[in-house]
Amino acid sequence: MAEEQATPPQPQMRVLGQYVRDMSFENIVAQKGAAPDVQPDVQVQVNLDAKKRPVDNQYETAIKLNITSKAKEGDTVLFVLEIDYVGMFHIENVPDDQMHPFLLIECPRMIFPFLRRVVSDITRDGGFPPLNLENIDFISLYRNEITRRQNEAPPADT
Repeated sequence: MAEEQATPPQPQMRVLGQYVRDMSFENIVAQKGAAPDVQPDVQVQVNLDAKKRPVDNQYETAIKLNITSKAKEGDTVLFVLEIDYVGMFHIENVPDDQMHPFLLIECPRMIFPFLRRVVSDITRDGGFPPLNLENIDFISLYRNEITRRQNEAPPADT
């Protein structure tokens, strides 16, 4: 019985909703009147953001993608897709010191498959083969961002 009391409550997370907050898709090849019959070179930039919502235990996490597709031969831009995809979460029993990584690793993991589907549909509907994004390693992304911030921090005066 004492062991049960010593065990901290398990973290709980529920996805309350998800949506596209902002999106822009530019089919640059079509605007120039050319056909997109070239091999694409796709570059994906990922940014994450998270914040507390006004309601207790509610948070939102945003995955912001900036995708540029260029022709492998030359620098012709085929399309540019910018999307800000947000998930709203109810989270309980996560210690304060673990909330930041939880919001920027676990929450994006939960909504990424839906964002992948949206990106695939947008690129297909925009006149290109569907872009199937590779999995994103949110742990590495988080660690790299922490390292970058530490390197940019001014040295403490001693």
